[in-house]
Amino acid sequence: MIVFDLQCTGGQHRFEGWFASSADYARQQERGLVTCPMCGSGEVIKAVMAPAVGRKGNQAPALPVPSPADAAPAAAAPAKSSPPAKLPPEALAMLRAVALAQAEAIKSSTWVGDSFADDARAMHYGDKDAAPIHGQATAEEARELLDEGIAVAPLLIPVVPPGEAN
Repeated sequence: MIVFDLQCTGGQHRFEGWFASSADYARQQERGLVTCPMCGSGEVIKAVMAPAVGRKGNQAPALPVPSPADAAPAAAAPAKSSPPAKLPPEALAMLRAVALAQAEAIKSSTWVGDSFADDARAMHYGDKDAAPIHGQATAEEARELLDEGIAVAPLLIPVVPPGEAN
């Protein structure tokens, strides 16, 4: 899908047109199918437009890490993320609060890695002492746990497994 800025040849109206390709635009233009939605004129040309160039993935801003002044110190800092370029201050405050709450909860939890589903199931059925844990599970494993009545929830802020942090 490609988006062109279009305008009447008189320059009175400017609007967007969505096409499958540049060739599709040319075919529709030749057949007289591209018209101004405001005045109905068939005299439509491509307008000058700035290219939409995305930022490289390695240049995306990192999610701000809460400072010690914001709340009690946390054991684990949130992993880097790629939020929109500008977030309202309220959204940033909410993300900080979620990151701090999650970090606080993880302090009293044990990392079990890929054995999360097995450990959660063993605790649920009494084969292992119940304790707070966090780890990794596939979407299918999480669905199976929920189907068995085992309460699990995803971590809202990604966590770097122990030993993999710099």
